[in-house]
Amino acid sequence: MTPLAEFPLEARRAIRGVLCDIDDTLSTQGRVTAEAYNAMQRLREAGLLVIPVTGRPAGWCDHIARMWPVDGVVGENGAFYFRYDTATRKMQRHFVDDAATRTTNRERLLEIGRNIIAVVPGAAFAADQQYRETDLAIDFCEDVTPLPQSAIDEIAARMEQHGLTAKVSSIHVNGWFGTYNKLGMSNTLLREAFAVDLNAAREHYVFVGDSPNDAPMFSHFPHAVGVANVADFGARVAHLPAYIARQSCGAGFAEVAACLLAARVS
Repeated sequence: MTPLAEFPLEARRAIRGVLCDIDDTLSTQGRVTAEAYNAMQRLREAGLLVIPVTGRPAGWCDHIARMWPVDGVVGENGAFYFRYDTATRKMQRHFVDDAATRTTNRERLLEIGRNIIAVVPGAAFAADQQYRETDLAIDFCEDVTPLPQSAIDEIAARMEQHGLTAKVSSIHVNGWFGTYNKLGMSNTLLREAFAVDLNAAREHYVFVGDSPNDAPMFSHFPHAVGVANVADFGARVAHLPAYIARQSCGAGFAEVAACLLAARVS
């Protein structure tokens, strides 16, 4: 990974938007700092799109879309996007699965989760599980005593044995039915809401992340950036970002924002 300071000036000037993970990218020790929140606001004021792309649940994403300085949010690892239209005061919601499928799958996911928790000591449902529409989240360090890597690997393997797609974030193992991901729903959001072909325009967008489940985004965007703590995962990140910030978590995100904003005034 190349230091963020070496991100070419002309490439930074051409950036139109920033997509970013939330946990341990925007947040620091479980909280979004004033510095990181202000960085989002400053990016929007400069005319850039700001879109969090997260594994967090629908309940959180409704709040984020309404209340944060963002242009939309992709949640539950690509299961949906939410976008609040301030002109009409309406929430726009787009899901991969219809309501009936989501209802059926939730019961199946909870049963799989109970089976996993019964055999992996120390694992627990994520505290936000009840706010999820499509996703099973097993906590391995957010509100439980941190589990060893072997336990995290076992959780992911057991999800896959039950037919789920499983991805490891910095705090949870997430599992869901289907093959959708963060990148696919980001493409849908940009196309439907902003008439942007993210495949054709990927050089004009930055993705900022920190963990293995961000790998599809890191791979897609030639100007993807990892906050410094991405290095903690080492080889477990299938595709590393092009650049790495000096600082970790929310401070690293603010560093990325400052880097982009400086190019627009130089």
